[in-house]
Amino acid sequence: MTPRPAQPVDWPGERRAAACFSFDLDAESAVLHEHPGAAQRMSVMSHQSYGPLVGVPRLLKMLDRHGVRATFFVPGWTARRHPDTVRAIADAGHEIAHHGYLHEPLTGADAGTEAGYLDRGLDALEEVAGVRPVGYRAPMWELTYNSPRLLADRGFLYDSSLMDADHPYELAVPGAQSLVEIPIQWALDDWEQYCYLPGISGSGLIESPRKALEIWTLEFEALRDLGGCFVLTTHPFLTGRPSRAAALEELVERVGAAADTWVAPLIDIARHVRSLGLSPRTLTPPDPHM
Repeated sequence: MTPRPAQPVDWPGERRAAACFSFDLDAESAVLHEHPGAAQRMSVMSHQSYGPLVGVPRLLKMLDRHGVRATFFVPGWTARRHPDTVRAIADAGHEIAHHGYLHEPLTGADAGTEAGYLDRGLDALEEVAGVRPVGYRAPMWELTYNSPRLLADRGFLYDSSLMDADHPYELAVPGAQSLVEIPIQWALDDWEQYCYLPGISGSGLIESPRKALEIWTLEFEALRDLGGCFVLTTHPFLTGRPSRAAALEELVERVGAAADTWVAPLIDIARHVRSLGLSPRTLTPPDPHM
């Protein structure tokens, strides 16, 4: 089947674009699934726990100053390790969404294994925060072709893991209700700008928050001109640090000052897109031998 592009959508009221500030609260789980031995590396674990211990409180205060509701993608393991932090996010009125259990990359996982990750994460988030998420983001943004059906079967409304559009769309799920897909992009992620863990991630180059702010601002303005949906992904153990949080606050101020842009958590964006009755797009694996 020949792929067709997603089309622009109508935004509420007089708005011509949408924006969401999303946070992946990976904490230690971002390291432990691929590097379980790192549990004994005290400094590495402290680097990761900075997010829930210091970064999240700082970011919650910043979001509150600007009246912005955000989406936090939380692995189930993180919720059990840092329950007070996750409850504080929920109590502040932000959306809690699903991000695996131990931040497990899905490459090579069969449907049964992937379903187990989903169910463990759902159980943990309900147990800790009293919420059953309707939004999902695959760890490392590695969605599989099994994922949409597994999500639909569990009542999810939306996913935010794919990169083939500037606008949200309905993703067809054979034999089930479609999913709203809200696209993301590697350029709109702080990991590539800031993350360095010896022997685990990064080249050793840590960029200035000025550069990150420039990249993200340029992409926001371009997506705004297109009537698209700007979704920024940051990690509290990275962007929660002081100078980076200050740069993010500048961006929040800039986006918030754009009267023609709707700033909302992903759940609100997904509900709006669902209300439009869009025709679902079908995405199938390419045949490398055609």
